[in-house]
Amino acid sequence: MAKTATRLPGGRVIRALLAKYACPLGYHEVRTRLLGAIASPDPDMKPMTVIAGLWGGELPPFNSVDDANELLGALVMGLWNELASHQDPKVPFKAVPVPMEPTAANLGHLGLVRGQEAEGFVEGLFNGADEAGLPERAHEAVTHLGDIRSMMLGVADLVERTAGEPEDRAQIKETIKHLRAMTEIMETEIHAAVLSCVRARTQGLPGLTSPWSTGH
Repeated sequence: MAKTATRLPGGRVIRALLAKYACPLGYHEVRTRLLGAIASPDPDMKPMTVIAGLWGGELPPFNSVDDANELLGALVMGLWNELASHQDPKVPFKAVPVPMEPTAANLGHLGLVRGQEAEGFVEGLFNGADEAGLPERAHEAVTHLGDIRSMMLGVADLVERTAGEPEDRAQIKETIKHLRAMTEIMETEIHAAVLSCVRARTQGLPGLTSPWSTGH
């Protein structure tokens, strides 16, 4: 008798679980944090430690073993394994879709989400350290992602500070178009960093010391 394929939890289920256990990070940032950890050159990187790190270092309290298995299964067996597929050059990383209608609220949301995605990836890549030994292409990617994060969060901050002012829809539309182009660059840089780190691990290549400041 043929085995039935195990159905892994989708994004909607994982979002609901993150909300249920009050994860301080959004689904979009959790995705990139885990992907960065998957690519991390840190030999001490452990999936369970990374998962606990989403809650600041300790897993949330559970009412039962089944509840714990549900969350950890969704994040490790589900999301982690899904993201691991991006170690394949033919499976590029894509940022989460967000509303693109030209409103100030959507513009601010877009900037915030993309900034947090860029930050999440590098946080995962560094695995809690202030610096990491990265191959050259990943080192370049971290620099570019730092610039993208700053620009995206700067847009989100500007929208928040100008809330209530009349909206220039034409200007908002143009800015969203620019952020969409930057999103494509971010996706390319994240995937390039993943592939670079995988290649370096496989070939035992030395890395460059890359510093990372979260700006917090």
